[in-house]
Amino acid sequence: MNTDGLGVVLVVEHDPAVAELERRYLAREGFDVEIEADPGRAPAAAERGRPDVVVLDLSVSALPADLYRRVAEAARPAPVIAVTGPLDPAVARTLGDHHVDRPFSPRVLVGAVADALRSGGPAETPGPLRAGAVALDPAGRTAVIADRRVTLTVTEFDLLEFLMANPGRVFTREQLLDAAWGPGAGAGSRTVDVHVAQLRAKLGEGNPIRTVRGVGYVLDR
Repeated sequence: MNTDGLGVVLVVEHDPAVAELERRYLAREGFDVEIEADPGRAPAAAERGRPDVVVLDLSVSALPADLYRRVAEAARPAPVIAVTGPLDPAVARTLGDHHVDRPFSPRVLVGAVADALRSGGPAETPGPLRAGAVALDPAGRTAVIADRRVTLTVTEFDLLEFLMANPGRVFTREQLLDAAWGPGAGAGSRTVDVHVAQLRAKLGEGNPIRTVRGVGYVLDR
């Protein structure tokens, strides 16, 4: 963390030309800029460098589904600005308080970094979620149904958390792919069906996920 200038910005960007353009504009405004070209090394770079803001490009295909969460945890309390394509508002909320739609002008990015610094770190981790007999603790990454601990994979947990945070709202398979796997993950819609089936099997009779024929899934209130 820099206490002399405006702050240190870690830019995670695979395209060298784009990264250099972002560095130039941010440096011109008084920010110190560090570049990480490999998204897979972003969590380690955030933990090691202790930046004041992270700009994380999520538009690359086949990124790990939990990359945003891992970077946010490593950078905490620094805010993370997710760079993506246009997103459904509900999906955008899973990426924290700050995101920029690609393509964008460098001035938009500079403004987003300044806004993120003014607003401070990421929002507090949401409290426990409940749906019938199912209780989910996002902070501890635990799931309990009828006093029975349920072991979920990372993707199953993220999928269930997203649905439980938006009860009563119907989501398409494509929206659920973006929410649980990340934008541009490259998984097919059939993947959602498989994971929902696995979740239902683990949750048993207390399963609150309902199929909406021809559309997708909804979590009953």
